[in-house]
Amino acid sequence: MKNKSIIQTALFLLVAIVSACTNLDENAYSEIPSDKFYNNKNEVISAVLRPYTHANAWVTPSGQDGWWRPAELSADQLAWPTKGPHGEDSGKWKRLHYHSWTVDEAGLNNAWSLIYSGIGYCNDPIANIGTRDISALGITQKEKDEFISELKLLRAFHYLKLMDLFGGVPIVTEPADPANPVYPATSSRKEVFDFVEKEIKDNINNVPKLSRAMLGRMSQAGGYAMLVELYLNAEVWSGTARWDDCIAAADKLINNEGGGQNGTMQLDTTITDQFKNTNDLSKEVIFSIAYDFTRAKFEPSWTGEFYHFAQRDIYGGGRNGNDGVVLVPGVYTTYDNDDRRKKEWLLIGQQFKFANPKEAVLGTVEYAGKQLSFVDNIQKNTKNSTVSNMSEGEENSGVRFNKYKLGNSVPGFVINGQDTVAVQPDPNYNNNDWNVYRLTWIYFAKAEALMRKSGGTATAEAVALINTTKKRAYASAIRDAKAYTTATLTLDELLAERGREFIFEGFRRDDLIRFGKFTTGTWWDHVASSATKALFPIPQRQRDLNPKLTQNPGY
Repeated sequence: MKNKSIIQTALFLLVAIVSACTNLDENAYSEIPSDKFYNNKNEVISAVLRPYTHANAWVTPSGQDGWWRPAELSADQLAWPTKGPHGEDSGKWKRLHYHSWTVDEAGLNNAWSLIYSGIGYCNDPIANIGTRDISALGITQKEKDEFISELKLLRAFHYLKLMDLFGGVPIVTEPADPANPVYPATSSRKEVFDFVEKEIKDNINNVPKLSRAMLGRMSQAGGYAMLVELYLNAEVWSGTARWDDCIAAADKLINNEGGGQNGTMQLDTTITDQFKNTNDLSKEVIFSIAYDFTRAKFEPSWTGEFYHFAQRDIYGGGRNGNDGVVLVPGVYTTYDNDDRRKKEWLLIGQQFKFANPKEAVLGTVEYAGKQLSFVDNIQKNTKNSTVSNMSEGEENSGVRFNKYKLGNSVPGFVINGQDTVAVQPDPNYNNNDWNVYRLTWIYFAKAEALMRKSGGTATAEAVALINTTKKRAYASAIRDAKAYTTATLTLDELLAERGREFIFEGFRRDDLIRFGKFTTGTWWDHVASSATKALFPIPQRQRDLNPKLTQNPGY
């Protein structure tokens, strides 16, 4: 049975209101004023953990317009094309892909609102716990200090992602008072960067190290991971490169100074342990959005984003999807055929039923009654068309997501060589945590910082860092042949390897911006865009509400 502290406490106390945090239009039929809350330790803990349940709505591919969609669907690896009668969605996915978004995008407004709602869920307990005596709260002084620092780290994470998407934004650190609304002015991107850095440095040593008790929560390790991301992107976000600081923060994690949720932090031995439905046991996960379907019925939210209409037949589970996100054509071929990530993380070809692997899964729309086979293409094959673009898809178009595997909820069979082996329902079905930071990403960040310091040339240490992670993707007999050298690990190759390793994880837009390819690059059905598209616009709806907001250049 999983021992997930955030799930045990937050979900059992808050499961009834989780859905409310994901619907911005839902009416609040009951409210507890702050002065009537925070009366005991359980209420304090529930308030501390509330922003984590809300993070499901905006951090992950959640079926909502949070941070992940603009971070990935505007880049060169993933797209949500129209497939037959599905996925047009008023052209929102095309505008992300083409970089033709406007100030009136509902999706960008939702991302802004969701992230600021999360900041509000941090600000309220920071203020209320901070101003009350520990005897009234039912906690010790040590617990009080740790809770406040944890919330400040989590709030800094929200601002880091706002700065990533929108650049300069208002910095709000006090709870809102509806009776006396405040309209904060925009702080510059550099000011937000400095705020995030200070918040992390001021609080990182006041929170516990990563352990099982801090699973899914902001620990010292999470703080160091944020510093790595902050310094890796510092030249873009603040105007000043911070490569030495990036290396120093990465070393804190590589040397296990921030703790580990399962003992010593280290790379997992396989490329699948970080994504299994038992990935709470992973030694390399630093910060994650934790789920526990078995006991709390709080399940991963990304299936709608990635799964086909008949996906449950493929994996033997209970969940289908909206047949949405697929790989941009050609990305699949960037993996060589010996790369285990190609087989384990991506889904292509004819699909067979988990309950009977000799029976084909059938399509539901264009291929209703016909065998379903995913292809590395987006075009109307039923009309013998040669046109391939964001408007020409069918239900089988595109290579699919298979990185996180939910497991099966019904009995089935798997083919093992010449044998068909019976499989019972997985007791951990639907329990996967979503990784925000993992140690592999830290290795890559340090390697890049070392190369940037060397004028783009790979050092022996940088090569060793990447090869240490990459070797897990190959059989032992060919690992040496697939390893990089200081001559073959160029910056362009590092970007390509980052794409292969971190596909679906939300970092691709930032990578392209940092490597100078986001607005200048061309890829499938996408041409170069304006340099101003490196930032999203401040949503017009927010500017209508707050006249002090400054619009980004180009909008």
